[in-house]
Formats: sequence, structure tokens, C-alpha cells
Amino acid sequence: MKTSIPNETIGRLFPYFRALMCLIKEGKDTISSYELADLCNLNPAIIRKDFSYFGDFGKRGVGYNVSNLMNTIRNILGLIPLKRVALIGVGNIGNALLLYPNFELEGFKIVLAFDNQSTKIGRKINGVTIEDVSYLEKRLKSHKIHLCILAVPESAAPVIAHRLAKTGVKAILSFSPCQLAMPDNIKVTCVDLSTEMARLVYYSSREIFSEIRSLQGKTERHKKVSI
Repeated sequence: MKTSIPNETIGRLFPYFRALMCLIKEGKDTISSYELADLCNLNPAIIRKDFSYFGDFGKRGVGYNVSNLMNTIRNILGLIPLKRVALIGVGNIGNALLLYPNFELEGFKIVLAFDNQSTKIGRKINGVTIEDVSYLEKRLKSHKIHLCILAVPESAAPVIAHRLAKTGVKAILSFSPCQLAMPDNIKVTCVDLSTEMARLVYYSSREIFSEIRSLQGKTERHKKVSI
């Protein structure tokens, strides 16, 4: 494997991985760089160059074996062995995450879940028993969990994040919109659903307005020609 791999190449491995997962579900065994490029909206030459950093993949005239390629990318991304995850907060989002069927295929497995509501504690969802968040630190350390998903109310997120920082957690995926002040050695990714929806509305509106202006311009030019 070459020592210097561009960040852009590493970044593209994630959409490749997602596309290959979909192909496996469809029962497809092989795929060409052209087909994969079409799925990922890229140039086939870029895909071939990206894969060249990690060795020889595929056969000329045959293409890539979908399963082998996905496992290779999973290994490159560090998703082998299966990464164990803890979920804090089993509300609507947390419940949906526990029921999500593809985590293991993607290299993750939620093995612990926590909440502070007595009506939820003790319930089992998709094989995972919801535990009292009071035991969070002890349970994370005993299971050597390094990746956590935070799906708690915004007001509770900073407090829980501060507790996680003391357990050896290396990465947090937070569904709370607030920014979390964490030590530099802990990677935090925030998913703000309302902001992302607003972003979609903004860009879709710009496209609509652009189309309207374009039509108006054509109408004005047509009027001038008619006169």
C-alpha cells in the first residue's frame, strides 16, 4: 500500500462503500468502474486511480467483485473487526437507530443503550436492553466502548458529553443541535436535522428562483423580438 493517500481518495471510499452495499442487497456480483462511477456521479478514471492506491482490484473486461471490494474498503476504513457502539437516549431517534437493520453490514453494532426514564429502562429493542444512564461510565468502561451515539435533548447533551469524556470514548455522533466542547482527542460529529432541512429548502428555493428568472428572461427576449 502506498504511504501517501490523498484525503480526497479516503473521502470517496465512503460513497463507494455505500453504493456497494446497495448492490449487494440487489444481488449484484460484479460491477465495472463505469457502473460504479455512474452510481457515485464520478469519472471512472477517478475510481480506478483511487483503487490503485490500495492494490489491484478487478479484472479487465469482467469488473470488480462487489463483495470482495466492499470487504476491502471496509478493512481500509477500519470497520473490521465490527465496531461496538453505545447509544445514549432512546427517544424517537434512538429507537429508530436500534431498529436500523444495516449497521452490522456497515461495520457497526449497537451493544449498549441508555436512558433516564424508568418506563424505558429494562425494555429490550432489537436484542439490546435499555439500561439506566446512571451506570453509563461503569458500563462503557467494562465493555471498552470507544464510539457513542448521543440522541438526548439539547439541554442534556453537554452534561452527557462531559461524562463520556471521562470514559475513554474516542468519538461521538450527536443528534443534538448544540456544539459540544470536547477535548481535542475526542472526535465529535453533530447531525442537526432541522439545519440540514433548512439547507435543503434554501438550495431548492434557489434552483426554483433561478428557473423562474430564466423563464422571465426568455419571455422578455421573446417580447423584444416580436416588437
